[in-house]
Amino acid sequence: MSPAAPRGPRQPPMERVRAAFAARAGSETAARIPAGYVRLGRVVLVRWPAALRPHFSFLAGELASVLGAETVLRVAGPVDGELRTPRVELLFGETTETEVVEHGIRWRFDAARLMFAAGNRTERERAGRLVHPGQKVVDLFAGIGYFAIPAARLGGAARVVAVDRNPVAVAYLEENARLNRVADRVEPLVGDNRTVPLPTGEADHVFLGYLPSALPWVERAVPLLARAGGDLHVHTVADSRGAVAAAEGQVERAVEAAGGTLLGRPRGREVKPYGPGRTHVVVDVRVRPGRC
Repeated sequence: MSPAAPRGPRQPPMERVRAAFAARAGSETAARIPAGYVRLGRVVLVRWPAALRPHFSFLAGELASVLGAETVLRVAGPVDGELRTPRVELLFGETTETEVVEHGIRWRFDAARLMFAAGNRTERERAGRLVHPGQKVVDLFAGIGYFAIPAARLGGAARVVAVDRNPVAVAYLEENARLNRVADRVEPLVGDNRTVPLPTGEADHVFLGYLPSALPWVERAVPLLARAGGDLHVHTVADSRGAVAAAEGQVERAVEAAGGTLLGRPRGREVKPYGPGRTHVVVDVRVRPGRC
């Protein structure tokens, strides 16, 4: 018997979908399918143009089959409002609840009702590594626990006060705290972080993870820091050219306007692109509340 011919490289998932679609609609139409998608556990997010709508059902079924996914959601527009609610439509499947595991942390959420930015994966882990055992943390935009859970699980924080005004997000935050066995150290609060009562003069870290800019909340965050000083982690968006330097300057001015004293130079880093010509930046800075 002659030896079997060696197999060629396996086609990427979307190329396999294109090949199946080309047999149905022609190669020219198949070429219009974008190559990208985001896998969030059992749910897949796609950005398919409306021109392909007559074929959505077929394409979504093929993609789910290729990836072994249960659900396909199409991103139908930008996130909506201050709660940053996704605008999606269900193309395939029934359940939109899913679970993602990153760096040993389990995240459970409803992908049709809550955002989960895959591009922030490194930042979520980094947030946990910034915290040291026994420290106190406040997360002003906690969501499902993006920074609060790593702070407790990876950093060993003694107490994490996690605030969000979206009750759906807070319900998953509570569930994720239980899943990751940190519920005894994470305190979820539903409400507007500008008015909900928060502990002042205690926090070693305050996370401000809101886009397009958390700068307006620096004034709220500074009094929460420990009297000897603590760290702010401020997320914002800046023009891509000189984004880090621009964000550092903005945070420095915001701290000074809030009556805080800088205990070190702001240190910014790029997180990910944020639309054409814009970059998501996080700035870490050590601050003492009040003037010297």
